[in-house]
Amino acid sequence: MSDDVTFPGDKIAIIEEYESGKNTFDDGHNVRSTVIGTTEIDKKNRIVQVRNSKLLSVPQINDIVIGTVAAVMSSMMAISIDYINNKPINSHVECICPTRNLRKKSVALVNDIVVLKIINHLNGTIHATINEPELGVLFTKCKKCGGHVIQMRDAIKCTDCNWIDDRKLSKNFGKSDFVKLGE
Repeated sequence: MSDDVTFPGDKIAIIEEYESGKNTFDDGHNVRSTVIGTTEIDKKNRIVQVRNSKLLSVPQINDIVIGTVAAVMSSMMAISIDYINNKPINSHVECICPTRNLRKKSVALVNDIVVLKIINHLNGTIHATINEPELGVLFTKCKKCGGHVIQMRDAIKCTDCNWIDDRKLSKNFGKSDFVKLGE
């Protein structure tokens, strides 16, 4: 047990000595802190972690997150996370989600509300997937006129201008209670 105070990005140990534990990440050579806190070294199990008094809202692997699409690129999108496992957060954490394996013209557009599953933390970046039936777009508007859309099989249709668009829709698309607070 150590009482060294660390800051995000601080080197705590090298990966040959210790494995990455809670609130740390492996950058390929070193174990580094992800939070401000106190370093704890478990010499028996060879794990180093950082204990912090303030809980930061960073999703862990297999967490379900709901967020707003912030940017769409050719093979991925960036999402600003608003909920982790149905709990609202204010930390403004973002994740990226690859979209190149999906056969959709537009998986999601900027400002769409999407549900994703966190698959890993790699090089200080949170990675998510949208490849399961319950994952995908929860809420969107028409990209032509901004009108209300309805689901038509695996596409959406605008009720104002009749524009039909392709998106990766969640099985919960169009349900207003997609966030169940307090569960």
